[in-house]
Amino acid sequence: MVSKTRNMFEGLVKEGSFKWLLGNRSSFDEEFEEMSKSPKSRKNWIPELSPIANVVVRRCSRILDIPIDELQANFESEASDSLKHPAKYARNLLEYCCFRALALSTHVLGHLSDKEFRRLTYDMMLAWEVPATSNQPILKIDDESTVGGEAFSRIAPAIPTIADVITCDNLYNVLTASTGGRLRYSIYEKYLGSLERAIKKLKNQSESSLLSVIRSQTGEKILEVDGTVTTQPVLEHVGISAWPGRLILTDRALYFEDLRVVVSYDKAKMYDLSGDLKQVVKPVLTGPWGTKLFDKAVMYNSISLSEPVVMEFPELKGHARRDYWLSIIREILYAHKFIRKFQIEGVERDDALLKAVLGILRLQAIQDVPLLKTSRYEALLMYNLCDQLPGGDLILETLAKMLTSRELERTNHSNAGNSMYSVSALSMMSNLGIPFGKSSSLPSEDGIYVGDIVVGEMTALERAVSKSRNSFKKVELAQASVDGVKVEGIDINVAVMEELLSPVIELGKYLYFLESWEDPFRSLVFCSVSTYIVYSWVHYL
Repeated sequence: MVSKTRNMFEGLVKEGSFKWLLGNRSSFDEEFEEMSKSPKSRKNWIPELSPIANVVVRRCSRILDIPIDELQANFESEASDSLKHPAKYARNLLEYCCFRALALSTHVLGHLSDKEFRRLTYDMMLAWEVPATSNQPILKIDDESTVGGEAFSRIAPAIPTIADVITCDNLYNVLTASTGGRLRYSIYEKYLGSLERAIKKLKNQSESSLLSVIRSQTGEKILEVDGTVTTQPVLEHVGISAWPGRLILTDRALYFEDLRVVVSYDKAKMYDLSGDLKQVVKPVLTGPWGTKLFDKAVMYNSISLSEPVVMEFPELKGHARRDYWLSIIREILYAHKFIRKFQIEGVERDDALLKAVLGILRLQAIQDVPLLKTSRYEALLMYNLCDQLPGGDLILETLAKMLTSRELERTNHSNAGNSMYSVSALSMMSNLGIPFGKSSSLPSEDGIYVGDIVVGEMTALERAVSKSRNSFKKVELAQASVDGVKVEGIDINVAVMEELLSPVIELGKYLYFLESWEDPFRSLVFCSVSTYIVYSWVHYL
């Protein structure tokens, strides 16, 4: 087996076959050459793993400062027998090494801006698709390596800033919409770069003077600001009047500051999203003098207001800007409803709210990349999506249990290992330079997991999401059948009506033909006859 792996390494290096992985020469190629030429490196090869998996594990070993053979021994001592089954051994060992490395490297300040970290996470996905020696390389697409959805959904949610279990599939679909359903590194890196900028924007806005007096007391983070550009105003409608101003969304409330004539702002009006005020946020039509003409506004109402508040987002065509604001406002509102419903407190409350914030940051990152477009904003926001999915309430219930107990369900896995660290979204945001609530990053004693992911298994949350997606597909199929029947019914009715009205329809077509004078003789006869009939009727009357 060792000889087979060595020969594979040497053959691939000689032929330059790993161009299918990166397209261009990089440190990855150099590492393969080093591993193929150095006898010492060959001793560290794991026979069960493919060449790319061996390289990834070697990187993980360096990050953890643990020898490869010791990493493998730790896995075998901590993993259950089912995880060590020969058919699953290579992939589970790879996941174990990757998750441990990610759990440590994501605790480094500014890790998301590190290009080596970005490349490592992508290479982990590549290796996940071909973990074993027997696996064949992935097919090339335009001489650039690509990653499939299953690999993305296993590795990406291990870094909570990059993806979450609930919206991961939808995020992948957006990232691969222009590349044939497979993820290229160039797109992935642009997304991570844009995500880093979105996080910096959040930090800068939250450290700015905006709402400084209010936020100093509540510790709110500013997620989005609109209405500062004169070409894209935000109008607050009160009665039949409207006034421009600046709209600010935080992780707790919505604020509107009226624009004064002297280009300054009045005291902010607060519309609470965190309390139990029976809030309603929905799209509405607006227009001058109270008319309902333009579908570009959001209505907010609660028991604390005497009348609803309407925020309009004017734009030349469409209502994408309004839809974006509607989705992010609802995301914060739904997150607080989730927290109240399941009585989540302390660190877990901060974590639950941060999940909504991270979803909004990812959505902002997607919008910032020209190649990545989506009109279904709610599909990338966890709480929005759960509000729409069949079984979404079960997903939220499972999420609540996971947050409050932090016990991730594992099938046939009872061996607890205290060497695996969980990636806390709270600590990760702190490591990205944005303190967010209370953070805990203590070693996990519940098993081999990282974040919401378990090595080699599906967590309770993943199972709930999978079940909901399957139900959604069934609902879609059923809806398609209903729509088909409805369309067929409409078609039948139309056909019947056409049959009944066919003489009138044919007469109309014939009159149009005569009116066009394509046949002058017939048109002349028709005009003569028509004139005679009209004259006769007029004479008779």
